[in-house]
Amino acid sequence: MQKNATCPARDDPQPLYSAMLRDSGHDAREWLAAQLRRTASLPDDLPDDFAQLEAWARAHAAQVSAEHAGYLEQRRQGAPRRFFANRSQALWFLQQVAPTKAVDGAWLHGTLRHWRDPRFHGLVRTFLEELGDGDPRCNHVLIFQRLLSRLGCDQGLPLHPQRYLQGAVQLALGRHVEHFLAEVIGYNLGYEQPPLHLLITTHELAELGIDAHYFQLHVTIDNAASGHARRALHSLRLLMPETSAATFHARVRRGYRLNDLGLDTAKLIASFNLEDELLAALQRKRVYGQFMHSDRCRLQGRTINQWLADADSMPGFLRALEKQQWVHHGQDPLRSRFWALIDGPHAAMFGVFSAYEKQLWRDWIAADWAGEKYRRVTPGQWEQALALEDHAPRTQGAACIERMIEAMAGNRHAEPDGLRATRDFIRATGLAGGGQY
Repeated sequence: MQKNATCPARDDPQPLYSAMLRDSGHDAREWLAAQLRRTASLPDDLPDDFAQLEAWARAHAAQVSAEHAGYLEQRRQGAPRRFFANRSQALWFLQQVAPTKAVDGAWLHGTLRHWRDPRFHGLVRTFLEELGDGDPRCNHVLIFQRLLSRLGCDQGLPLHPQRYLQGAVQLALGRHVEHFLAEVIGYNLGYEQPPLHLLITTHELAELGIDAHYFQLHVTIDNAASGHARRALHSLRLLMPETSAATFHARVRRGYRLNDLGLDTAKLIASFNLEDELLAALQRKRVYGQFMHSDRCRLQGRTINQWLADADSMPGFLRALEKQQWVHHGQDPLRSRFWALIDGPHAAMFGVFSAYEKQLWRDWIAADWAGEKYRRVTPGQWEQALALEDHAPRTQGAACIERMIEAMAGNRHAEPDGLRATRDFIRATGLAGGGQY
């Protein structure tokens, strides 16, 4: 589903998000009901007659395909990347969406308790596939965590509260399936329709030397022909009640619209400003570095410690680096004295800046310099085979299955016990899939 942000958050969902991650029993029912009320005035593209959903899904897939073909043709004709002007913007984006990716699939967690009902099997299998069937090589949360770690972005950035909204929605839906089943079905229907931004993101991350396996995986597994998008339609048909159809449809639409809360992907990416992010990084660092420099080192008549002691002087600090030719703006960063101070194992400031912060410096120095090139990374190239320690399943009684389900809540399914619980659950219930992907 394409996200269209028309409702800004009215509160801070981060505390609730964190509480639900810590405590799978945390009650978020009233908060979720409030979010659903916010969707009442939002538009959506669902057909009024749900019998037309198959045609709607085909039309959506065809439109995305046509728009992607148009994007690729523009790129072949020499158009620049649409989303990511530089690698810093891509790394920033990955960190901005990390709270949502950390709970991938969580909105379906509560469906596990209906594993005996075949009408729920499509939703349960979708959730289990998000968990990679307990295989650490395929668990979506682990794939994204490995990506951030490989890029040196696993420590995270201070994020706007809005970045936690969709993750909180997914966690809340997953723990209140019994009360909000129609809304869960609607949310799942929208979330599993592959959007254009997913295809563009996959293409441009690979261009920037970043393994886009996580995003490529969702292009394939969510496909409308046989993947999660198709399964979402089938689950809706199976679980649609024979009576009170109008009320059920309205609730499905509200759940579908939950996808539109928060800032949509394209607008989020466009909100990135390179110099602002570099200045923010300097503000985070200056508190620790304002007494660490020798007074012999001066820029424009001021010591580095004096520059760092003044919170308002960071823009001036950047200009001073240029004026004193420590930075040659718009040229190869290797020609800049400052870059030599922070890059390399023998650099005087080795380790002061994180990999992401160094990328900010590199892209800010290079500006529109055309010499920066990255080797394209085929999605999945960074993913290495991990050992899967198999074992005999535990006792398969009802209480034991409930403990397995509990271990699969939030993002605990990505931990060793959660991975094992996922495999045990599949053995105990017989809900195995069709192989690895």
